[in-house]
Order: sequence, then structure tokens, then C-alpha cells
Amino acid sequence: MNKTDLSINFAGIKSPNPFWLASAPPTNSGYQVMKAFDAGWGGAVWKTLGVPVVNVSSRYGSTNYRDTRMAGLNNIELITDRPLADNLKEIEEVKKYFPDHAVIASLMVESKAEWQQIIKDVENAGADGIELNFGCPHGMCERGMGSAVGQEPEVLNTIVQWVMEASNIPVITKLTPNISDIREPALAAVSAGTDALSLINTIKSIVGIDLDTYAPYPVVDGKGTNGGYCGPAVKPIALHMLKELAGHPDIQKTPISGIGGIETWRDVVEFILLGATSVQVCTAVMHYGFGIVREMEAGLRQFMSDKGYETIYDFAGKAVPNVLEWKNLNLHYKVVASINADKCIGCDLCHIACDDGAHQAIALPENGSRIPEIIEENCVGCNLCSLVCPVEDCITMERRDDGSRFESWEERTLAGNTPSSFNDQRGGGVGHFVPPPADALKTKRRDRSGIRNK
Repeated sequence: MNKTDLSINFAGIKSPNPFWLASAPPTNSGYQVMKAFDAGWGGAVWKTLGVPVVNVSSRYGSTNYRDTRMAGLNNIELITDRPLADNLKEIEEVKKYFPDHAVIASLMVESKAEWQQIIKDVENAGADGIELNFGCPHGMCERGMGSAVGQEPEVLNTIVQWVMEASNIPVITKLTPNISDIREPALAAVSAGTDALSLINTIKSIVGIDLDTYAPYPVVDGKGTNGGYCGPAVKPIALHMLKELAGHPDIQKTPISGIGGIETWRDVVEFILLGATSVQVCTAVMHYGFGIVREMEAGLRQFMSDKGYETIYDFAGKAVPNVLEWKNLNLHYKVVASINADKCIGCDLCHIACDDGAHQAIALPENGSRIPEIIEENCVGCNLCSLVCPVEDCITMERRDDGSRFESWEERTLAGNTPSSFNDQRGGGVGHFVPPPADALKTKRRDRSGIRNK
């Protein structure tokens, strides 16, 4: 039987598993961190330490999507408002109880002297590593810290150099997503000698407006401000930015801790497949509590067992080579939709989506049946119908090409075989049937043959 080993060594920081708590409200105290470790978490990045701040009330707002609460979370809470001495004392106590778990101190200060002093403080408290918070997009950036640093690669480079000179424990540089090209600050950190990177921090956002006060959420005395967006809604952005770093030749050897919308074991696996070798979680814990780590661990172990992996390093980064630029994809690959009539519940959502929002490749028969039919010659394989279908595997995408031809847009461009004018017959939509505009005004249901021949 395959034996899985979840332990990691992340840039010299050892942990019994890759599940870490991100620097956030769940790591605001030694009580919380020890409770988390007892529940099964392998590491924690302490809520950012610095000169204590004064927070406001209220602090969180959320995006609720249909029946899903907190699909996205917006927060305007700042770094710790607790005295440094209290935090250092609790870090030391946590390490006494859990010497084999990773405790990383997240730091955010201004001057070189402050950086060097606080590094000594957390080292003396027993922290296993340091995370530099260059990502906070609210409050602290207005003071020249947080994302204000993360958006300026030269400044970031200088501060990382200060830290590397002073630190005797591994240093992780946390990056802001509020930038055009995440690779620029990452390269600045790597060139300054950082031991590792983490991303993403929260995304600058406004989640909504109160329709009575006209203030953005969360409302503070009738006013509001932008906050940091996190939770499941930001996962696609986090995965993209992770790929940008993991695939870069000058960054790919630097360990990366993945953050952003991680909630289930599948999320964990996806981040590891794109190059992360530890993951950090915040919003899911704020929503469901520390106990979610049990499902994460069980699911990760089962995945590894099923695939024959013994450690996470056996599959870390395996998806990176499969992420190409669009110009390198195969133009001859063809799939079309197929509807399983036995599973279809007749909701006709696929027809509505295709007819109104895509390529008019699904017809409704006029024989009384509510089972839609695919017009194969019109189907471009866009996947929309399968994505909107509420029944699992009712609509599947089936391959129609024989796999013998490969040609990319880049190859076609080099061969001089791309459309070069507005009416070039080499365009991809030439010959694609579209109903006459006036047909949009007809109220009767059109059958399959009618759609094609009118």
C-alpha cells in the first residue's frame, strides 16, 4: 500500500504538512494558533507585526452569490493592534508546545533600523521564518507600507536586502496582486536574495454599496473605503499569478507558498500542481473554522495514494508545462457537445445559453420533447452548455478530430497563413450558420431543420 508523507521543508522551514494558516485574523493570537495546530494545521504565519495600529468597526464585507455565503470576503482590518511584547511572548509559548510546527512571523515596518530590530525580536522568540508583508492594499499602503512597497520593485528589492542582511532564519517575500505584472516584484525579491515567495495577498476592492446609506461595505459611520478581497472568488487570479512565477526560468527554483481562495483538498492539489510547495488559508477558516484541515488532509492523502505519489514534491509543478500561451494551442483540435437524453431534465438552459449567449448550436424540437438537440456543424466546442447544465455529466464534450494534425496560431503566422484583412476567407467563422437577424423577433419555437435552412 502506498504510504504518503505530507511533511515539507519549505526553504528550510520544516512542517508536518503543507497546510498553513495565512497571516490574518485566524493567527492573531497564540490561543488561535495552538488551537489550529491541535486541529491538524502544520504551520501558521502570525498576523502581521509592526507598530500597533487602531482598527475601525466594522471591518468585513462579503460577496454572497445565490446560496453561497462569502464567495468573496472584503476586509479593512489592518495589522495587529496588540503590543509586540504580547505577540512575542505568545510565539515563544506556541513553539514550546509545538516545536515541530512552523511559526512564521509576518512583519511590516518602515526604516532599516526597525526592520533589523524586529527581526532580532522574532528570532529570539523562536520564529522559524519571516514573511515580509508587501501586499496589504488598504490602510498600511497609505502609510508607505504594504502594497505601496509591493508595487515598487526597486523599493522592495532594497528592503529585502536589508532583511537578508539581518536575518538568520528563512525569509519569505509576500507579493501583492495589485500590479500589472507579478513577475516584476518577484524578480526584485529573488535578486535581493529572498529564500521564498508567497502570493497572493488580497485584491483591492469594493464588494458593494449599501442602498440606504450609499456607503461601500463594510460601512463605518456612514462611510467606507476599499478593502482587500479574498476567498473562493480570487482563486483563479491566484492560480494564474502562481503559474506566472512557477514557469519563469529565474524564479522557478525559488519555493512558493500559494495563497488565495483555498478551501478544499482539490484547491490544495491544484496549487501544488502549479508549483506551490506550501499553501496558506484564511477565509475558509474564518467561514468554517480550523476543522476544515481534516478534509484537506484526507483528500490530499487519497489523491496521492490514487496517483502513487509519496510526497508532494512528486507532483509539485506538474501542471506548469501544460500552461501555454494561446498562440501555441492546436487549432485543429475539435470537440462538440453531446447530450445524454437519459440524464436530461428538460430545463432547456443549455439552449437558452447557446442561442442567446453563444453560437446557436442547440435546437428545441417541435415534437413536444423537451430534450434539446446539438447541431454539430454549428457547434464550436465552446463548453458553455456543459458548464450551465445543472446535471453532472448530462452534457459532455466529445472529440471529433483524429489527433493527426497539429498547427498553432504561431506556426500559421510564421507560414503567412493568417487572415490579413477584415473579409479574409481564412477567418475562423467563415461558413458558420447564423440565423437571419429578423428571426430574433419570431416567438415560435424553431425546430432543428428550420434553424439551419431559413
